Amino acid sequence: MKDTFEEPIYINQPLMPDLDKVTNQMEKIWESKWLTNNGNVHKALEEELKKYLNIPNLSLFNNGTLALLLGLKSLDLKGEVITTPFTFPATVQALDWNGLTPVFCDIDAKTYNIDTNKIEELITEKTCAILAVHVFGNHCEVDTIEKIAKKYNLRVIYDGAHAFGSYIGDKPIGQYGDITMFSFHATKLFNTIEGGALVYNNKLLNRKLSLLKNFGLNGNEEVVLSGLNAKLNEIQAGVGIEGLKLVEEERSKRHVIKKVYEEELDKIRGIRIVTNLSGIECSYQYFVIEIDQDEFGLSRDFIHEELKKYNIFTRKYFSHLCSEFKWYSEIESSKSDNLPTAHKIAKQVLAMPYYGQLSLNSVKKICKLIQKIQRENRS
Repeated sequence: MKDTFEEPIYINQPLMPDLDKVTNQMEKIWESKWLTNNGNVHKALEEELKKYLNIPNLSLFNNGTLALLLGLKSLDLKGEVITTPFTFPATVQALDWNGLTPVFCDIDAKTYNIDTNKIEELITEKTCAILAVHVFGNHCEVDTIEKIAKKYNLRVIYDGAHAFGSYIGDKPIGQYGDITMFSFHATKLFNTIEGGALVYNNKLLNRKLSLLKNFGLNGNEEVVLSGLNAKLNEIQAGVGIEGLKLVEEERSKRHVIKKVYEEELDKIRGIRIVTNLSGIECSYQYFVIEIDQDEFGLSRDFIHEELKKYNIFTRKYFSHLCSEFKWYSEIESSKSDNLPTAHKIAKQVLAMPYYGQLSLNSVKKICKLIQKIQRENRS
């Protein structure tokens, strides 16, 4: 087809620093002969991220999943945790590995975040925490969650994998709750190839998290608790040092791309833009739309498949709810009748190609192709 892109347009591209600068970092690491275990580059990246995120305490991990898992572990939680079904599997898997039972709460139809109006009715004597997710960078209702948590003496943990560097008003998003996890996977705005971090206000967590991510070792010999190996190595930290320098430029590029998407998609009936934040409040991690089949005339799944024919690859993110995992089938809160909004949204959401190197002409072409597909196939 004549409108087909010659090269595939994927949902994202990793932010990759200049290879010569990465090589310089590698040369320093090679000279030091210190490849892991809290080396100088690791320490430097921690300090740079504290400054960038404007938070007092930060601990690096080799991925976001283990960061969240051990963050939960550090709080000594037992029992039930109220969370969202509309998230990446790692969120609830971190609960599983801590022996915690998820209690699924339906989501807000506008932001896709946990519906704070439905949290209190799920609280029991077994509830120990709320695990909320800033889905697609849309901020949770943090003030309401904090009030509920204080009322019932609950811990609050945020999965901030989609919210790196964003603010709520003039306050960094990582300053809310007991702990916030950020993911530094290659698909994220900022990456260390694989990696993640926990940020928190209570500096007493520093030592416990250091033990938990290093086998529970207190020095070279004594094991004082049961830990894991979840350390970020020097090579990844070196990539992160250079990559962090590019984040602001990337954010600026994505801001412009976002504006073009908004202008073009505003012309199409039946499409709602989910990620509306901009400026310092926006993470610029994803650009996500919602397709209303009744109004648009075609399903999300149809558009997803048709765009592939033009070499455009979107993502049905998240098309399967965590509450649908078979091992949760006996949990009352996982039943579909209790999660009507989440089940509806899971059939409508579509993440679009979104990265700094995506040309504005390509963005316009993608939007015009969506219009074309709608025009030619709508009954």
